[in-house]
Amino acid sequence: MKNATTFDQMLNSLDGQKYGAYKRIKGRYQFENYQLSVDHIQVDPYAPPSKMRIIMDRKTAGIPHKWLDTQDKRIAVADFLTRTFEKAIQAISKKTKSEINRMIFIDHCGQEILQRTSVVINDNELEVRFEVGLPAAGRKIKGRTASYLFKKILPEIVEQSLLYQNLDQEVLKKQLTLMLDQSFIRAELAKRNLVAFVANGSILPRQSGVSDKPLKKAIPFESPANFEIQFTLPSGRTVTGMGLPAGITLIVGGGFHGKSTLLQALERGVYHHIPEDGRELVVTRPDAAKIRAEDGRNIEKVNISSFINHLPGGKDTRTFSTEDASGSTSQAANVMEALEAKSSLLLIDEDTSATNFMIRDGRMQKLIAPDKEPITPFTNKIRPLYETLGVSTILIVGGSGDYFDVADQVLMMDEYRLKDVTEAAKTIANSEGYRREKVSSEQFGDLPARIPLKKSFDKSGKEGRLKVKGKNTILYGREPIDISGLEQLVDNSQTNCIAEMIGFLQKQIIDEKVTLLQAVDKLYAYIEKKGIDAISPYSGHPGNLALPRKQELCAAINRYRGLKVKNETMD
Repeated sequence: MKNATTFDQMLNSLDGQKYGAYKRIKGRYQFENYQLSVDHIQVDPYAPPSKMRIIMDRKTAGIPHKWLDTQDKRIAVADFLTRTFEKAIQAISKKTKSEINRMIFIDHCGQEILQRTSVVINDNELEVRFEVGLPAAGRKIKGRTASYLFKKILPEIVEQSLLYQNLDQEVLKKQLTLMLDQSFIRAELAKRNLVAFVANGSILPRQSGVSDKPLKKAIPFESPANFEIQFTLPSGRTVTGMGLPAGITLIVGGGFHGKSTLLQALERGVYHHIPEDGRELVVTRPDAAKIRAEDGRNIEKVNISSFINHLPGGKDTRTFSTEDASGSTSQAANVMEALEAKSSLLLIDEDTSATNFMIRDGRMQKLIAPDKEPITPFTNKIRPLYETLGVSTILIVGGSGDYFDVADQVLMMDEYRLKDVTEAAKTIANSEGYRREKVSSEQFGDLPARIPLKKSFDKSGKEGRLKVKGKNTILYGREPIDISGLEQLVDNSQTNCIAEMIGFLQKQIIDEKVTLLQAVDKLYAYIEKKGIDAISPYSGHPGNLALPRKQELCAAINRYRGLKVKNETMD
């Protein structure tokens, strides 16, 4: 291993040479408190930045062992260090009045705490993975600028962001403690037969459609009195808020009163949140799935017969396929795929749903005979979905009362204040003139169990490459996978990781002997044992991956138009 002085001399000697000469600096170098590993050099100034790592002994970093002795704690600390590293870049750039922040990059974190590869902590070391746009004048090396960057700027960033003695230890402790409290609440939900918890005082509205930060001067959340519960947290404090029971929950109210804002907070409640987010104690079951209509999506042999049957022409909906789904067929497939992925809670907003999938009022029931209507609306299936499969639903409705008679609880959002109106809703549902014809349906129906075929992923060369275009698109060769409908996907780095996971699945796991869920479960078990890096063996040490949930990975695969499957029980 070479030392820092040799590295500096190399950079100065390259000044003015052709940009390709930068490849000579690839290797590992010993600095005073850390090692710098130069893993990949960009081919020219306009190519993606060079990839590097800071490797520091945990004893040198000085972070107490008690804060790193579990996986959850390491994720919380790694998230904090990623944020402090980025803040140090910004602070030094501002102090030196230079564009350092355009030369050194690390993965950007949002309001959620995710398991990332930007900072990886093992038993002996911590690694920071970052990128550097190596300085150039045209296509010639600016070696002296590079020397200044690595000799002066980078050591200062490291000192400010990785050495425990220089960290804001109270903020770190607060984030770590909060994440442990969130984990505790999440584990308690199932024990108490709850699907979600929203702490009193939570700030649910966001600043704007382009900012995920809490809205200033927003009305704090308060639980209806009869849904109020308490948790005594590992931190020692007691928190009070709304505990939503398992079953069927309706959230009603007029437009712009906060219904969808509450549902969006519950969608994000599957993740841990940073302090001061406002939703840090909004906690939802980790497998909750947001369901919406997605006109035009691809569907491959999904059993949607619980909702759609007796199609004209006799098309079999037990293995339904289409390249251009309607609103109703897409929403039916989304429900069934979520159940295939073992979600125990569905989150649905009337505003993003297909009307004919959700309801059929009493007048329409009388006009169109049941045997002439191929769609069995969700109103008829929501109850057996819970009673036979144990899957709960939280449903936002503003224009239809058809769900009143099947709901376990009905909550009204009135100017961002939640009220329990269950009794009034039940009275209305049973009133003369408001009754709708009840359709008995004791069973929900069969669930899909599909086995991916290897020919789905039989691609090589450029056609087998997976490339990410922002948060919402993955290119598989020239085939785009549109995942814009996955509203619980929160970070570009999760999309990066989904692309890597699909690549790993096609090479290592898809063998036509296991179902889609079994293949995904095997992949997550492998990651838990080996780390996220293990699925990206050809990418060196990627610093831009964040682990998605199984629900989003399965959903992305289901939206791949080249997917081919066989049905476990029917083919």
